[in-house]
Amino acid sequence: MNVRTLCLSILYEGEATGYEIRRLCVEGECAYFVEASFGSIYPALAKLEDEGLVTSRTEQQVGKPAKKVYSITEAGRTAFAEELAGPLGDDVFRSPFLLFARFAHILPRELVEARANEFLQRTIDSHRKLEEAFNERGSNAGDTWVINYGRAIMEVAERHMRSHMHELINLAKAEPKKDAAE
Repeated sequence: MNVRTLCLSILYEGEATGYEIRRLCVEGECAYFVEASFGSIYPALAKLEDEGLVTSRTEQQVGKPAKKVYSITEAGRTAFAEELAGPLGDDVFRSPFLLFARFAHILPRELVEARANEFLQRTIDSHRKLEEAFNERGSNAGDTWVINYGRAIMEVAERHMRSHMHELINLAKAEPKKDAAE
């Protein structure tokens, strides 16, 4: 899945600005699909527009610069379905926390414990967001399936952290004891 397909997927459901597409990719429902930056979204939208797959219009705003609003065309809807029908790439999972955990043995115990607790809290927060999305969103069967998949992943991650966080903390270096003479 690429940024082009992601833009089409968002526009398939309604009009959006480049900023709104980026927000959905970072903190919204599309954050789990493909990583997309402004530097990749705007060129993708320009190319989609050149190909006649999306159109844009400029809306004036009071006290702000004008914004460009994109819409998908019928040709864009067809192209989106064709792209979805193509071969899928491998899922990609990246986690800065897992790199940190891999080297917990060289870090101070207090730091490892703090980062483990932060990660657990982020996992709990992500799980809660998916629960809220499930309860709030008037979704179709596909949306429900995807949200339930995410809920299951977050539930397992949270359970694993709660059950095994102590093992990670125990890998960390103990703080050197201060000399009583100091």
